[in-house]
Amino acid sequence: MPPRLTSFADDARIAFDNLADRASGLVNPTVRLGVTGLSRSGKTVFISSLVHNLLHGGRLPLFEPVQSGRVSAVRLEPQPDDAVPRFQYEDHIRALVKDRIWPDSTRAISELRITLDYQSASGWNRLFSPGRLSIDIVDYPGEWLLDLPLLGKDYRTFSEETIALAETGVRSELSRQWLALTRAADIHAGADEMVARDLATAFADYLKACKADERSLSTLPPGRLLLPGDLDGSPALTFAPLALPPDGRPGRGSLWTMMERRYEAYKSVVVKPFFREHFARLDRQIVLVDALQAMNRGPEAVQDLERALTDVLACFRPGTNSLLSSLLGRRIDRVLVAATKADHLHHESHDRLDALTRRLVDRAIDRIGMAGAGIDVMALASVRATREATVKRDGHELPVIVGTPMEGETIAGERFDGERKTAVFPGDLPEDPESLFDRIASGETGLQLPDVNVVRFRPPHLEETGGGIKLSVPHIRLDRAMQFLFGDRLA
Repeated sequence: MPPRLTSFADDARIAFDNLADRASGLVNPTVRLGVTGLSRSGKTVFISSLVHNLLHGGRLPLFEPVQSGRVSAVRLEPQPDDAVPRFQYEDHIRALVKDRIWPDSTRAISELRITLDYQSASGWNRLFSPGRLSIDIVDYPGEWLLDLPLLGKDYRTFSEETIALAETGVRSELSRQWLALTRAADIHAGADEMVARDLATAFADYLKACKADERSLSTLPPGRLLLPGDLDGSPALTFAPLALPPDGRPGRGSLWTMMERRYEAYKSVVVKPFFREHFARLDRQIVLVDALQAMNRGPEAVQDLERALTDVLACFRPGTNSLLSSLLGRRIDRVLVAATKADHLHHESHDRLDALTRRLVDRAIDRIGMAGAGIDVMALASVRATREATVKRDGHELPVIVGTPMEGETIAGERFDGERKTAVFPGDLPEDPESLFDRIASGETGLQLPDVNVVRFRPPHLEETGGGIKLSVPHIRLDRAMQFLFGDRLA
């Protein structure tokens, strides 16, 4: 079972916050939806498309409240948390729809409230429900979620696990400089600020190299070393793992003591406030993953994605809220793991992307020994940037996808200008991922994963109606995600 992440004092503050939320919810029913993702998985695009489709009456055949006509009005409203930056929906949707560029990725927490007026499907509910639901969307970087397991680890455990991982596979090359500095450091010598800074910088450079597109590794805590924000240069971020002896304690005033103290400060100053003020108040959660990118980067990236999902799912306790648990210790009762960029595949492979991601999730669930109740998996595209077609080659018809590659994108040696469309054969995913994962786990040398063409396409051009109103953003299965995440709250 996951270790305990909070103290009794934290629990008391969380209970107080939940009571306040529930009291407010009696007047204005609300569901708090957490949106996060791992390594460029498209959180900002997901939120922007979801809100745009709700506001502009998008095609949502699998989102029952809209399909049945029970939703009468949708509007944006001021968010309830004044200390949290607003998710800049208008800027992001302008980038997608007008400029046809992908908006900047999430670098900090933000929030947006969208409210739906609806008629309940149940006559009994119509007597007691105000027929209004606010969805508070909380957007936060996936790196912050991967920090939560640190709350259950002391500095020695953190150091040992991080160094052991850094010595494996491609990480061993990326971590060479940092590990050399770490092993050369005299941990019993007096604390030296310059030594601490050099170690922290080398460690952060290693994490950034792991995250880079050409590697696309996912397990990268501590996350704020990648996204320091206003804490850049602070002691709470100027630390790194050390090569520690198997036993013994640090001497007073030593480098070891300094690093241990700063690691604990990182948990107190950075991780605990996020857990207490935001994560512990969520009702529902979607975790976006770029499984196609991991497949393209090879077996090690796939294993690392599985490792990251294991750490992520260990933070959740999906299941039904009782009255007492919802008041005092709110439980995230639905978690959706969504593989993005389904529009980079022909529709015949969407179910295969589903199956591949579900296998990743099932293996993660098995490793932490939790039940899978309340967890669902699907492949989706928040914004569909391609259309499907067929081409003839050597007398055979091949399924392709057609789109406009981003300016500077190179395909088969040809550089694109951001205006010209092209057809791409997307490649195939395995029908049954079980044997593939068995081969990955066995460490088979020279294992080649299925080749999937992951091209960076521009967002689509949206046609306008006669009144000059642009149509809603096209998507794949966004409506199904809505139905799972909050459709029941509109029943």
